Amino acid sequence: MFKYFEGGIGKLLRYQQHTIENNEDRQNYTSLIFLFVSVKILLNIIAMGRFGFQRDELLYITLGDHLDWGFKEVPPFIALLAKLSGVFFGKSLFSTRIFSTIFSALIVWFTGKIVVEFGGKKLAISLACAAVIFSPAFAASGYLFEPVVFDQLWWVLLVYLLIRFNNTSRYKYLYFIGPVIGLGLLTKFSILFFVITIIAGLLVTEKRKILFQRPILTIILTALAIFSPTMIWEFNHHLPVLTQMKELRSEQLADITPWDFFIQQIIVNGIVLLLSLTGLGFLLLSPALRKFQFLGFTYLFIFFILMALHGKNYYMLGAYPMLFAAGAYGIETWLQKKSFALQSGVIVFLTLPNLVLLPLFLPVFPLDQTIAIFNSAYKKLPLFSFEAKWDDKELHPLSQNYGVMFGWDEMAEKVATAYGSLSIEQQKHTLIYAFNYGEASSLHFYGKRYHLPEVISLNSSFSLWAPANLNAEYIIFIDDKSGANIRKLLPDIESCRKLSEIENPLAIERGTSVFLITHPKPAFNISYQKELAQTKLK
Repeated sequence: MFKYFEGGIGKLLRYQQHTIENNEDRQNYTSLIFLFVSVKILLNIIAMGRFGFQRDELLYITLGDHLDWGFKEVPPFIALLAKLSGVFFGKSLFSTRIFSTIFSALIVWFTGKIVVEFGGKKLAISLACAAVIFSPAFAASGYLFEPVVFDQLWWVLLVYLLIRFNNTSRYKYLYFIGPVIGLGLLTKFSILFFVITIIAGLLVTEKRKILFQRPILTIILTALAIFSPTMIWEFNHHLPVLTQMKELRSEQLADITPWDFFIQQIIVNGIVLLLSLTGLGFLLLSPALRKFQFLGFTYLFIFFILMALHGKNYYMLGAYPMLFAAGAYGIETWLQKKSFALQSGVIVFLTLPNLVLLPLFLPVFPLDQTIAIFNSAYKKLPLFSFEAKWDDKELHPLSQNYGVMFGWDEMAEKVATAYGSLSIEQQKHTLIYAFNYGEASSLHFYGKRYHLPEVISLNSSFSLWAPANLNAEYIIFIDDKSGANIRKLLPDIESCRKLSEIENPLAIERGTSVFLITHPKPAFNISYQKELAQTKLK
């Protein structure tokens, strides 16, 4: 009896010791993941206040000042964040990007957690988290106040919840999927493609039984309940999402061939392409990750769908963290009995190249140094000259992503000068009209500084709150075609003259001109009303 008692005590002690070690490992993993999260936050803090507002950021701030359940460009989630950011943090460049930093940090966090769920340890966590932090695509999209980073998090979180359910069989993780999909639809409609490909991935693997679990109906109803106000808004406004998709395909996506998309997916993540390919191989073929095989098929399905639709390179970024996690797990299994020096060398090999290129995608250095880095990159790494080629196919001192951060404050200042040149009486009968949403958004934001009247535009969501008539004696007209747009209006106006233009050589809006229209004729207003009516139907 004593032997049995002694054996039982021994087993209990060994079980307790194993539990303690397991908990210590988990705690160490949490600390390690948090370390990488801190690195991501630190890099973003360095970059957040540099250069200037990106054109689309100014648009989303404007949408936040016109809260609704939908807009012509995006669902309402980012407008709500813009409003909350302005209320709690203010409307500075730095504060506007706080939510982006929080969400990008959470992407790093859940990438690390996915590694742990796969069975990975310190090496795998380090590889996967570093891949997300230093990947050119994630670095470039993770600090700007744009829907991309929020969309990425919903994709990653959806994957994490499915993996947790696979590992625990606890229904609560499935129930959380409903709100994630609902919020994802309020962020970008593209998550619908990801959900469809996840379903397809489940159907072609043994995990198809997940689709018949008890919470599935609740997931669908929850997602629809969250999304329904925006869905109603879309129908009430003639489904502008369809118009936007049509315009995207004809104006931007038409030039992107399937081959272009394929090459871009090879380039966007830099050296960690090797990690993602390893991850895809492990998800599809490794017995150790057999129960997650559906994620490998999900990636393949979303890849080929977006390639067929001529998608942009960033559309499927949210699918890569799961590949990074699986690839990191796979490399760790190969190296688990190798030396610390070899393991460290692999981390350096899969991190250093992207770290060196980081300033091309994340403004961690002041402007002069960043320009010098781009200039050096042209000479030493001609392959990356594409990063500084703009839509005009010409090389510029900085990338186009940086170029859309300059010139907006200058534009507002020059419009304010034009407005100030008028008498008080003339100002009472003056309107400001911008041709595109970037100009309109910048004037909405910076115009408050100069006490300018609210800008009018028919581009993008500005048409939703545009006035029914343009009743004015004077119109300050901003023309992004250096006068080409205003020449079409000459028969409908008494006179106009050019007052100034954007001169910043780094700005994508360089050459955009400020005109003063005097005494527009009735035909001018009639043309405006016709165009406004047309935009209301789109």
